[in-house]
Amino acid sequence: MTDVLTEKDREYEEQEQAQAPGDDQPLEERVNNRSLRPNSDVFAEFMKTGWDNQEPDAQPLESSKYIGERLAKLGARFPGERLVIPAGQPKVRNNDCDYMFRPDTSFAYYTGLGEDYEAGAVLVLNPIDPDSEEAQAGKTHTAELFVAPRADNSTTDYYRDAHYGEYWVGPRAGLKELQAMTGLETHDIAQLADALGKDVGTESGAVRVRVIADADPQVTALVDDVRRANGFSDPDRNAADDAKLHEFSSEARMIKDSYEIGEMRKAIAATKDGFDRILTRLPQVIDKPRSERMLEGAFNSNAREEGNGLGYDTIIASGEHAPILHWMRNTGVVRQGDMLLIDAGVEVTSLYTADITRTFPVGGKFTDLQKRLYQAVLDSQQAGFEAAKPGATYSDIHHACMRVIAERLHEWGILKVDVEESLSPDGQQHRRWLACGVAHHLGLDVHDCAQARYESYQGAAITPGMIFTIEPGLYFAKNDLLLPPEMRGIGIRIEDDVLMTEHGPEWLSAGIPKQIDEVEAWMAERAAAGSAD
Repeated sequence: MTDVLTEKDREYEEQEQAQAPGDDQPLEERVNNRSLRPNSDVFAEFMKTGWDNQEPDAQPLESSKYIGERLAKLGARFPGERLVIPAGQPKVRNNDCDYMFRPDTSFAYYTGLGEDYEAGAVLVLNPIDPDSEEAQAGKTHTAELFVAPRADNSTTDYYRDAHYGEYWVGPRAGLKELQAMTGLETHDIAQLADALGKDVGTESGAVRVRVIADADPQVTALVDDVRRANGFSDPDRNAADDAKLHEFSSEARMIKDSYEIGEMRKAIAATKDGFDRILTRLPQVIDKPRSERMLEGAFNSNAREEGNGLGYDTIIASGEHAPILHWMRNTGVVRQGDMLLIDAGVEVTSLYTADITRTFPVGGKFTDLQKRLYQAVLDSQQAGFEAAKPGATYSDIHHACMRVIAERLHEWGILKVDVEESLSPDGQQHRRWLACGVAHHLGLDVHDCAQARYESYQGAAITPGMIFTIEPGLYFAKNDLLLPPEMRGIGIRIEDDVLMTEHGPEWLSAGIPKQIDEVEAWMAERAAAGSAD
């Protein structure tokens, strides 16, 4: 075989080996040992020349119209305090491979940003002088956004930094662009440490600092250093203060503004398209190995095409997998005669997500038994919807759904005790077949507002602007000997997204069929579309 390496090539290799790091090379730097990157002075000078401008076009985001009001409410809750809300850092999947970056939810809510270019960014609300004209007009804080400058072709990071360098990741928004997009004043992230420590102290008129502590450990450590250096050395007190900030951010998201409601409608429409793709593909994959994965792929590709991606991992659960609440392996076979439970949601580019579940008869037609079980879940959901009126609580929805489930289980001879005994807090036997909750807030997170207090969530009145799910089910495990054999291995969940209005609840997902005859017609329509392609 001809040697393709010349003597010069071998000479270059020897030069490179002479410059190679020794055994004392730090572990974190060894990730780059897999490749030879150009690092000569000549190359560095050459890379500064001959580039056309590729500055990204930055326009104000639609969400920027709503940020001022959100920040004003946040500042009013914590007057005189510095509030720190990090976007977070990329999460490592394995070794040097990261997951696609998704900013912390509080950061997304208070900046309106939802793309992957603001990893490491930090929003800071600084208290203003209480004697200033702004304060007299009711303003409490000014907002500043600290971000990494663009690593464009005028910098060596352009080709050296695999996280931010635009040679690696393409044009990204920097200080100027993000200020145009959000309307927020922007600063270099290198100035963050000094900004956090300004005027911090325990004396009268000094500033206290709170941080969304779980968003970015590096920023939290920086805040902790500032607090310890300025008299706030009690970690328990600091943690409690930080928790209150997180709690408020969570509860603030409970009432959606008109922009958020519009984004939720987009997410639901994209999710409907994803279900269409699944049903189009379904007849082609029946009885094939790992056919659950084939249907998952149909939905997931649509989520990337129409939105940012998935709001959560897609559940494709056929047959005996359907009673498993969070079956996400999706490794099973979709078999003729099975019930197929699909729980999926598209997250749009603003990061708002839908959360929809439908259960289908794989063959396109419900059997009599499947109809009976499915209708029970549908009736339970309708009872929850009718209970969800302005002033009702999530507990009201829960109890309305559970009563129907308990009554049907008793009617079928499965629930051996009296319905009222089972529904009482000391009973709950019916929960064997529906152990999870049946409603939750929905928005930037699939389980939105999760850090809210009980009295603000389960125990609070449902008010106009809230968006939530109603999702009862029946989960009959394959190995449940208390069930008739013909019912074992069947799981049914019906989940829809609901907006509370001044006039009562609205099914946001009304366009996604769920009545028995509608589901059968939908499946037939999509099967025909698939065979015509």
